[in-house]
Amino acid sequence: MNHQQIDTTTANSYLPMVSVVVPIYNGEADLPDLINCFTSQTYPRERVEYLLVDNNSSDRTFTFIEKFSANSSITIHPLSEKQIQSSYAARNTGIKAAVGEIVVFTDADCRPQPQWLNALIKPFVNTEIVIVVGEIVALPGTNLLEKYADRQETLSQKHTLAHRFCPYGQTANLAIRRTVFDQSGLFRPHLNSGGDADICWRILRSNLGSLEFAPEAIVQHRHRVTLKELASQWRRYGRSNRYLHELHGVELMRDISLKEVGYRLARWLIKELPRSSAKAIAGRADLVDLLNTPISLFTARARAGGQRNAKLPEEAKTIEWLN
Repeated sequence: MNHQQIDTTTANSYLPMVSVVVPIYNGEADLPDLINCFTSQTYPRERVEYLLVDNNSSDRTFTFIEKFSANSSITIHPLSEKQIQSSYAARNTGIKAAVGEIVVFTDADCRPQPQWLNALIKPFVNTEIVIVVGEIVALPGTNLLEKYADRQETLSQKHTLAHRFCPYGQTANLAIRRTVFDQSGLFRPHLNSGGDADICWRILRSNLGSLEFAPEAIVQHRHRVTLKELASQWRRYGRSNRYLHELHGVELMRDISLKEVGYRLARWLIKELPRSSAKAIAGRADLVDLLNTPISLFTARARAGGQRNAKLPEEAKTIEWLN
């Protein structure tokens, strides 16, 4: 009983210095809400620095970052990464400038909830933990595609944590103990997808420490609202899988043929649609239920196309190091 009390007391008093790194490209519209979320964090303000890294934006992102850094009640450092157009290169710029014991990652279009940092940092009281993964939930949406993605929990970290090769966390909500970068290296700066899995796998498969999931460390994120955005998202997932196949030997996802698409659409028209329509009339189904199969086939084809057409550039294999 006393042991449990000591553990709880230790965990509650554990307040390491934290560096939050955010890569930003043309994010001026997102910055006010993002800064409000940072200002609302319950983690002690004097123990957090926010490193906002402009990645060669063509809008007023850097000007806005400088403005917020001068007028905010939290510590904001404006940084810039202009040499390499890549969120991973921008994150590396942030890591190299960070002074915190724990480096936390999120994105400009994410909305961290007030308890986010508290919940994300607490597991690090265990010195064997080197990666903590928080949860990603959808911002409320009314669009059909947003509702579909919400129903599928597309953004949830439970999918990446259950990866058959090795668990990992997405950089929209991820924390890493800074000391492991000395041994694992930083992100691959020229990679344009899959860098979150790559860095987690390099750390975990080198036995540098373990990963823990912090489900109460929540950030909200918008889902895609147009078919074009949805296709781009799933093509990126496909590219990521191809890159990770080449870097780590991950099994490629099965391609989906036009013949299979035709068969599943026919089955949807003949069997599923009439059944879902009847449920909709009875008030037990909605538009997402009616169109679930065609949207799923659309995303599957986009992902397959992304995987099929991707080729990992030789420079993307390069790992950047702290020193």
